[in-house]
Amino acid sequence: MRNGSMRTPLRHLHSDLRAVARDAEDLLKATADATGKQVEEARTRTRKTLDRALDNLNEQKVRRKVRKAVRETDDYVRDHSWSVIGVAAGVALLVGLCMRRD
Repeated sequence: MRNGSMRTPLRHLHSDLRAVARDAEDLLKATADATGKQVEEARTRTRKTLDRALDNLNEQKVRRKVRKAVRETDDYVRDHSWSVIGVAAGVALLVGLCMRRD
């Protein structure tokens, strides 16, 4: 399967997981007044699982953004290599001049 064909199911999965997380949040709020050791244990486990799942979803989102930025930077450097070399040389010159003054 090509990458593009996997994106749509992954987006659906992502939105489904977000919906499950919202429902779990609502359930935790609705059962906040319920008492009992088993209810408390279930609520604690659900909260930990929900927090871990949301952290993983957010981490994946950040990873995708970083990958996109890396790809765009790589494309820019490849397309404008001489400009990038010139800027790097200019920065190196400025750093060298600043270091020499000490």
